[in-house]
Amino acid sequence: MRTLEDLDGVMSTPSPALIQFMQELEGDIMLLGVGGKMGPSLARLAMNAIRAAGVDKKVYGVSRFSESGLQEELQSFGVETIACDLLNDEALQALPDVPNVIYMAGTKFGTTGKEHFTWVMNAYLPGRVAEKFSKSRIVVFSTGNVYPFTPVTYGGAHEAISPAPIGEYGQSCLGRERMFEHYSHKNGTPVLIYRLNYAIDLRYGVLLEIAKSLKEGRAIDLSMGHFNCIWQGDANEIAIRSLLATQSPANFLNVTGPETVSVKYAAEQLGQRLGIEPIFKGQESETALLSNAAKSMQLFGYPRVSLLQMFDWVAEWIEHGGSMINKPTHFQEREGKF
Repeated sequence: MRTLEDLDGVMSTPSPALIQFMQELEGDIMLLGVGGKMGPSLARLAMNAIRAAGVDKKVYGVSRFSESGLQEELQSFGVETIACDLLNDEALQALPDVPNVIYMAGTKFGTTGKEHFTWVMNAYLPGRVAEKFSKSRIVVFSTGNVYPFTPVTYGGAHEAISPAPIGEYGQSCLGRERMFEHYSHKNGTPVLIYRLNYAIDLRYGVLLEIAKSLKEGRAIDLSMGHFNCIWQGDANEIAIRSLLATQSPANFLNVTGPETVSVKYAAEQLGQRLGIEPIFKGQESETALLSNAAKSMQLFGYPRVSLLQMFDWVAEWIEHGGSMINKPTHFQEREGKF
């Protein structure tokens, strides 16, 4: 796993379960906010699953497409792209109606100092989208940041725990959830709130950040001493298959790996692979931002890519100078300031 071609090949190969799912799913799929970190790989996975299933189905990718070349890249996969600023209501209303929507639009980084934009993207826009696609199934990307910190011995917050987000980013994400939840009640729209907790792509993510600190000789901060993560390819598949787990009133689903991962353990494992002794700073807290994904495992099975495999891949990637995306997770943040 050393090149983007290797990464794309693994990330976009559909499982037999996803191929069967595409045979069962009725109608086209629209990805709103396809230009984000996960959108392109999710779009490619969906297209490959459709082709493998031998069905006639379109995937629409909607974004502002501010990143040069992305629109053309998606089109080369077979995605039908639509350049659209979702905050422009006229443009939003002009989008084609489709039976299946995966809503990935939102903002996180830069919230501090631009809280107003975070709220309009994360809490106002969802209501407009929910009304526009009131007759669709909608999977809504959200985050584990809506939960309170829980004791590291608890196993993570499950879906029945009341949200208590720390900071305006998490609060605005709860606003997004509540908007879709309201319109699911009002219009009978089948909705699933997809609470993701740290997807791992070799170009970014918690494990890469730890590995980079090791390579650069920086101390590993233990203040947020534990985390959850899941391979992005598995997270993408769960997002697509969640279209048939949408409900009215809205369904809620935590999406992450099965382990509560110690930062110290992850650093030691990556350090062994890189031949580097980790340096640590700070003290592990008794609480952390953790999610319990037992419900997801029951519905969709355990992730195909294991934690140890992710350690192997990340170490190999960074050793051979793999490309990186400068979008840090800020997983160490305990004050909710992004």
